Amino acid sequence: MANIHITGRCDCGATAGPLGTCVDYYHGILAEEQSDPQMYRWHAPVVLTYLLQHPSLAHEKYLDNQFRQLQLYVDQGLDALLRLAAHQVARNNHRARLGYDMAPLAAYAPLPQGEPPSHFRASFSGLPFRDDSFVSDGHLAYGDRIKAIAEATVESWRSAQT
Repeated sequence: MANIHITGRCDCGATAGPLGTCVDYYHGILAEEQSDPQMYRWHAPVVLTYLLQHPSLAHEKYLDNQFRQLQLYVDQGLDALLRLAAHQVARNNHRARLGYDMAPLAAYAPLPQGEPPSHFRASFSGLPFRDDSFVSDGHLAYGDRIKAIAEATVESWRSAQT
């Protein structure tokens, strides 16, 4: 983290934006979405993307599953990811005790082994923040920006395979 202040760059390779580095944007998004149910719909892709762009802040044992979920989101969209989350919550119900179901994610590539990508073509520090909001130009525009960051994340991890 000390590098960020010296170089003006985030761990993911992004240049700091007006709010700071990606962590500042991430915390701002998390705070704003608490009071905006429409914005909160993108909570899962925000968390998945942030952790995959900053894997040193994530739990390594979950990164493969998170990468697969992010691929599902990029491939099938937000509604598919939200359905998967609801399915997993239902399976994890204390009465059901079925555990996590990996079958819906089996078609997606595992997280590449080795060093994580050091650069992404889109990152959180590039998000516009106007009128004290990430959604000042509408929720769909915000969702499009989150999807673009997710696509850039999947793209960079896939290129790390080769």
